[in-house]
Amino acid sequence: MRELTRAEEEVMQVLWRIKKGFVKDILEHFDDPKPAYNTVSTIVRILQDKGFVDHKAYGRTHEYFPLVSKSDYSKSHLSTFVNDYFSNSFGKMVSFFAKENTISVKEMEDIMKLMEKEVKKLKPVK
Repeated sequence: MRELTRAEEEVMQVLWRIKKGFVKDILEHFDDPKPAYNTVSTIVRILQDKGFVDHKAYGRTHEYFPLVSKSDYSKSHLSTFVNDYFSNSFGKMVSFFAKENTISVKEMEDIMKLMEKEVKKLKPVK
């Protein structure tokens, strides 16, 4: 899956949140100072060309909706990030954040609990 630019990702975040909308609807969800209407319109068309969104036409106006779920994009983007920066090792990634003190002890404990739960699911029942 192709990676999104920062601007494209901001528009997708809005579309994932609102599910569907016209350019004016997307624009309403941006903080001030809001980007120009034409800027958002151009980004949405680029996202459509990339296969991330589609539209339903109502005359000359278009209602846009995501074709790629936030979950699917997150999985793909995170996998690429881990591969590119941590030799495809989630363990190395967690270790990096722990060593840099950017993750708290509580967060590490929560991660360990989640991992233990997933390991139990995957282990065959004896």
